[in-house]
Amino acid sequence: MSQQSLESVLKAAGNTVDHLRNSQIGAYIYPVVAPEFSNWRDEQGAWRNAAVLFDQTHHMVDLFVEGPDALKLISDLAINSMKGFVPNKAKQFVACSYSGHVIGDAILFYLAEQSFVIVGRAPSCNWVQFHAQTGGYNVKTRYDDRSPSRPNGHAVTRQFYRFQIQGPKAKHVIEKLNGGAVADIKFFNMDVIKIKGKEVRALRHGMAGEPGLEIWGPYAEREEIRDAILEAGKEFGLVPVGSRAYATNTLESGWVPSPLPAVYTDERMKSYREWLPANSYEAAGAIGGSFVSANIEDYYLTPYEIGYGPFVKFDHDFIGREALEAIAGKPGRRKVTLAWNGEDVAKIQNSMLQKGEHFKYIEMPLANYANSNYDQLTANGKTVGVSLFAGYSYNERSFLSLATVDEDVQIGNEVVLHWGEPNGGSHKTTVEKHKQATIRAIVSPVPYAVTAREAYAVGWRTGQK
Repeated sequence: MSQQSLESVLKAAGNTVDHLRNSQIGAYIYPVVAPEFSNWRDEQGAWRNAAVLFDQTHHMVDLFVEGPDALKLISDLAINSMKGFVPNKAKQFVACSYSGHVIGDAILFYLAEQSFVIVGRAPSCNWVQFHAQTGGYNVKTRYDDRSPSRPNGHAVTRQFYRFQIQGPKAKHVIEKLNGGAVADIKFFNMDVIKIKGKEVRALRHGMAGEPGLEIWGPYAEREEIRDAILEAGKEFGLVPVGSRAYATNTLESGWVPSPLPAVYTDERMKSYREWLPANSYEAAGAIGGSFVSANIEDYYLTPYEIGYGPFVKFDHDFIGREALEAIAGKPGRRKVTLAWNGEDVAKIQNSMLQKGEHFKYIEMPLANYANSNYDQLTANGKTVGVSLFAGYSYNERSFLSLATVDEDVQIGNEVVLHWGEPNGGSHKTTVEKHKQATIRAIVSPVPYAVTAREAYAVGWRTGQK
């Protein structure tokens, strides 16, 4: 009998953790965009020192939601408040399971009355799509999936291109494109700018700890708009960023991109698991890292643990509200940045240059080798948290990771990150046989980049209220 849904996949697998830890999906690729346009070191440096063009056209789902019940649908699923949310605004939408654990997050754009688009990884979009189809809401949806990771020579198109112009000199690039000063768009508000005489929707946003705009328009205009941005940006040192460097910008700005979606347990989630197909992100995705538990729920994360606490508002009914009310204000883990010890990293990399057994290779600049990464953190022999997203920052000359740690772990403390997987590694295609190693790491602020800590709106990625 063929496996038709996530639920049937899990039943056939037996243990969910084993299934996900040995996934054969391969590397989580940022599709279509070239890996590098110059080199990833200079591309990282440009978002700190000049300006960059991020091409976000291909790696995210666009879920369009329209109709009289569109805002109600979104409000019923979001931990966020929708009070004061009106057209030409946006927010970071976060959805939780009934147990109060994160399913996913995305950027929610309020395009016009009764018209929204949710842009992000598949889990949050899938959750909204499910409720739109099964919850009795008067809405219509359109699901524009991310581009294939390996198009194998086939043409790839999307409904819209999506770019970001970021960096300390982004303002000058945008003004040149617009042919004059641009209105002072408030953080996470939208307006219109002009590029090559075309009106282009723009969102005030920040990705790498620096200010800038996100713009989008019809995919057919993508090349013309891209060329115009690159030409206007030459005098300001703007460079296009490839897919290798792009994924690492969050290490400096503090957003955890890929928590494991909390959908694999709970009878209340069964109908959703039966709705999700057997080839869905949730069914095929991979868990990597040194933290191993037989219980998949040990990989679930609450909004409070990864910096979304300020978004939780109990002014409306939403899925997960009761569970979150029960833990609100109570002790728990919190998000931090870890700065890895350079000597320990060098020891691991040096083992690749010697015959015999070696440590798990640390890929540069992005060190993750699964959709969701969980590396065990210890202090004095006790588990104190998990490292969730790791890579190298050329700007900081350091390996960094985003982590969630126990509340008694203080900024400046040293923890030990356990690198690599036990027993020689899992059967993921991204994992070579290796032995585990330890890396000392200093618990540091989040966001790590000073510009991000000082320039971002309060609450945005900082965890401040």
